[in-house]
Amino acid sequence: MIELEPATPLLRALKQEELFPIREVSRLTGVNPVTLRAWERRYGLIQPTRTESGHRLYAMSDIETVRTIMGWIERGVAVSKVGKLLAKSAAPVLPIHTPSGIAVQSIAQAEWDDWQTQLRAAVSIFDEAALERLYGQVFSSYPLSVVFQSILLPLWQRLLLPGEFGQVSEWLFLDAFLRARVLQRLHSVRGLLCQRIVLAALPDQCRELELLVAGLLLGDGDRCVSVLAVGQPFDELTLICEKVRPEALVLYSNRSPMADLPRRLNRLALSVDCAVMLAGDVSELLQERLEGSSIGCLGNDGRLMRRRLQQLLAGRLDT
Repeated sequence: MIELEPATPLLRALKQEELFPIREVSRLTGVNPVTLRAWERRYGLIQPTRTESGHRLYAMSDIETVRTIMGWIERGVAVSKVGKLLAKSAAPVLPIHTPSGIAVQSIAQAEWDDWQTQLRAAVSIFDEAALERLYGQVFSSYPLSVVFQSILLPLWQRLLLPGEFGQVSEWLFLDAFLRARVLQRLHSVRGLLCQRIVLAALPDQCRELELLVAGLLLGDGDRCVSVLAVGQPFDELTLICEKVRPEALVLYSNRSPMADLPRRLNRLALSVDCAVMLAGDVSELLQERLEGSSIGCLGNDGRLMRRRLQQLLAGRLDT
């Protein structure tokens, strides 16, 4: 008869106290261990217990707290402000239409406006060092989708509007800065990923920065996004798909669609051996007309585009 070795203190703790090591909490919540440690050390948002050797152990209540924190952050609340919200209520994340949800959204909007004011001040004197510093601070406080869709792109779009003398130069300065940073991020996440998404703009339907940001929002840990240059001919997309063999071709536009676009999209879908999808404002406008077709609509919200992409690709693999 084989004698089993006694359980280690860590395993005994897991069994008796129903505690989880940090790697398991990371798997369950999707939050990496580095972030979990930062939330503990810098903000005191979670307080795991420790083994004698110093290993962190999390209760189920801690895991629920992590999920609640993620809910606040995804709605645009800075991580530095989440502690106060957790202290006021131990309830789950409130829907945005509730009075408390509306109040939180107002707080978030005020924070975003403040960041835009600071960024605009740096842009107005063409101070790249100050802009770089603020850019890093914003990224340390908010998730990717909030950084671009609620803070950076609204400022970029505001500078595009007719304004006072010098505003065009300010927009060019900010546009060049952001394009360089987004390209850097796209290249850094590409790595050795084998599953590939090709993203292309519909002709004359968006600016380069909008397309690059869409590529960043669509990417994830399993797939890399190859962003084709603005101006890519629609009729040559079939050729590119033959050479690249992507898992999906995503077409992006923020303008009103041409009348014949659904017909052209359906024809394209028949000529390529991959999923064809639509993203940006145009996908919201055409969703009803494309219902029942093979064209998937991802919407224009960065928090939902990636999720819809994953769901559509998973459904395609199951069929």
